Amino acid sequence: MKLIYPILFLIFSGFFLNAEKKVVFIAGKKSHGYFSHEHIAGSKLLSKYINQAEVGIKSMVVTDDGYPKNPSILEDADSIVVYCDGGGRHLLNSHLKEFDILMKRGIGLACIHYGVEVPKGAPGNYFLKWLGGYFETNWSVNPHWVANFSKLPNHPVANGVDQFSINDEWYYHMRFREAMSGVTPILSALPSEETLRRKDGPHSNNPHVRDAVIKRKEAQHVAWVYQRGKDYNEGRGFGFTGGHHHVNWGSDNFRKLVLNGIAWTAKLKIPKEGLKAGKVDLNDLTANQDYPTSDRWSEEKIKSVLNDFKK
Repeated sequence: MKLIYPILFLIFSGFFLNAEKKVVFIAGKKSHGYFSHEHIAGSKLLSKYINQAEVGIKSMVVTDDGYPKNPSILEDADSIVVYCDGGGRHLLNSHLKEFDILMKRGIGLACIHYGVEVPKGAPGNYFLKWLGGYFETNWSVNPHWVANFSKLPNHPVANGVDQFSINDEWYYHMRFREAMSGVTPILSALPSEETLRRKDGPHSNNPHVRDAVIKRKEAQHVAWVYQRGKDYNEGRGFGFTGGHHHVNWGSDNFRKLVLNGIAWTAKLKIPKEGLKAGKVDLNDLTANQDYPTSDRWSEEKIKSVLNDFKK
C-alpha cells in the first residue's frame, strides 16, 4: 500500500502536467469590408494552425459579435486571444472588472491589431496591467507602411522566425508601462517620415510621435510580450499591431510569430524552430469571410501577394 500512493501521485501529476492547453479566440464583429479586419476568418485560420502544430494546445473560436454570451467558456482557458475593433467599440470595455478576475488567475492574453486599442482611463490602465501596453489616442498612430524587421530578439516568441518585411497598418508609438517594466519588444522598426504626413489627430499624428521618429530616430515596437507579476499570478501578454490585411496571414514569418506569441501566453515551451506554421493557400485565406468578394482583392491579386511572400 505504501507504494501505491507515490505511484498514483506520479501518474496524476504527469497527467496534469501534460494536459492540453486551452486557448479561446474571441472574434469581433464585422468591420472594414472584404479582406480587412477579418476577425472571424483570421481567428479561425490561426486557431486551425495552432491546433495542427501539435504542441499540446486545443483552441476554439467564439463568434458572438462581441464578448462571449456564455462567459464560462473563458473560466478554464490558459490564454484568451482578442481580435476585434477597438477604441470605444472594444468588446472588453464593458467587462473590465470581470475580465480582470480572469487575468489575476494568470490566464494569458493576446490582442491583435485594433484589439490593442482601448480608451485612455480605466480600460487603458487595465491593459497596462494585462498586456503591458496599448494604443492610446493622441499618442499612438496608425499609418499603413512597409515595416522591415531585420533583427529579431533572442526570445521564444521569435523562435524560427526569419527577418522579413511586410506592408500592414502597423500601429506604433504605443503607450507602454513605465520604463518598459516587464515588457520585451519582439518586432521593432523605424518608420519613415512619410508615415507622419497626416494632420494631427487622435490616430494620425501628434508632436510626441514626431519627436520620437523624426527627431530622435527611435525604432518603434509593433509587437511585444509582457510578463505580469505575482499579483497577476505571473500571467503573460502579447500585443501585435499588424493584422489589418487578411492576406498577411499567408506570410509564414508573420503567421509563425503570432502563433508563437499565442502559445507563449499559454505558458507553453516554444520549440527552437517555433510552432509549425503550416502552409496557407488561396482557399485558406478566402474561407469564413464576413463580406462578399471584392475586385480590390481579386483571386489574382491574392495569389500574387502570396507569391511575393515566398521570394
